[in-house]
Amino acid sequence: MTIEPSLAAAAPTGSLSAFDHVRRGDAAPSWVHGGVCRSWDLDPGRTAVALIAVSENITFMVRVDGVPAMVVRLGRPGYAESIEHVRSELLWVEALQQDAGVPTPSPRHGSDGDLVQFVVDDSGASWTAVAFDFVTGTMLEDQSDFASHFTEIGALTARLHGHSRQWARPTGFQRFAWGLDDMTGGGARWGDWRNAALTPQERHVVERAEHTARALLSGVPRTGEHWGLIHSDLRPSNVMTHDGAMTIIDFDDCGDGYYLYDFGAALTFYEHRPEALEMGARWLDGYRSVASLSRDDLEVAGALSLMRRLTMLGWATTHRADALPADLWDENLPGTVEVAARYLDDPLWLVGA
Repeated sequence: MTIEPSLAAAAPTGSLSAFDHVRRGDAAPSWVHGGVCRSWDLDPGRTAVALIAVSENITFMVRVDGVPAMVVRLGRPGYAESIEHVRSELLWVEALQQDAGVPTPSPRHGSDGDLVQFVVDDSGASWTAVAFDFVTGTMLEDQSDFASHFTEIGALTARLHGHSRQWARPTGFQRFAWGLDDMTGGGARWGDWRNAALTPQERHVVERAEHTARALLSGVPRTGEHWGLIHSDLRPSNVMTHDGAMTIIDFDDCGDGYYLYDFGAALTFYEHRPEALEMGARWLDGYRSVASLSRDDLEVAGALSLMRRLTMLGWATTHRADALPADLWDENLPGTVEVAARYLDDPLWLVGA
C-alpha cells in the first residue's frame, strides 16, 4: 500500500526560495531532474528539464533526446489543500477530454500508475508533481493578433461550463472555491491588492469600484445556474494554437466559482488596453453561440472582470516579476486604477451592453 504524504504536515516545508536563482530556460535543480526521471521512468542521461515559469506553481519543460516530451508541474508549498485537491484537477481534465472533447493536454500517469507523484528537494521536503503531454504550438499571448481567437475561447468556455453543470464528480473530489473574499479579501488567495503601492487618491478609486462590484455580486446566488467548476485562469498565456487548432492548458487554479468569472479571467492584464473591447466582444459572441446570456449576466460579467483585475493586482504583490511579460507587469498597477475608474463611470463598459 502506498502511503501519501500529507501536504499540511510535510516536514520540512518546501519553499519557493529553492528557485530564487533559476530563471526561465535554466536547467532545473538536480533534485528536480532526478525526481522527474524517477517518477516517470525516464533515462536521466537522455532527459533535460528546464524551468518554464514560477507562478502559482513551478513548471518545467522535459525533453528526451532533445525532443519536447512533457511538461511537469511542482506544487507551490501551501497552495493545494490536499493530495485529492491535486488529483481532482487532473480527473476533471481527463473528463473534459473524454466527455466534451475539450482540447487539453493529457495528464501523464507516473511509473506507479498514479496521476500525482512526489519529488523530494535537498532539504528533505516533499513536493507534489504532475505531468502533461507536451503540446506543439505557440502561446496565444506571444501572437500579434490574439484578439481574433477570443470567439473560439468564449465558445470553448461555454462548453466547459456545460460539462461542469452536468458532470458527476468522483468520490473525494476536492477543489477550492473562488468566492469574493478569495479574490480580494484580506486573506485573498493570491494576495491583497491593498498591499500595492497606490497613492491615497488611487486607493480611493479602487476601493469605490470594489464596493460597487461587490454590492452587485452579493445578490448572485451560488446555484447551478451561476456557480460551478470553472477554469478560472483561461487567459492568453494559457491557450496554445497550432495549425488552426486551439488547446487549453493550466487547470491548476480550477475550482468552484461564478461561471462568468471566466470572462474576467480571459481578459486578465489586458482590460486597460484598447484591444480589450474587441477581446470581450468576441468572447461574448463565442459564448452566446453555445449558451444564452441575459443582460443580468452581462452586469455580473462586468463586475467579475473588475474583481478579477483587483485579484491580479493582489497577485502582483506576492509573485515574481518574471511571471509576466515586462510590459504587462509595469502596466498592471496604473492599468488597474484606469479600469476601476472606467467601471465606476460605466459598469457595462467592457461588455458592450
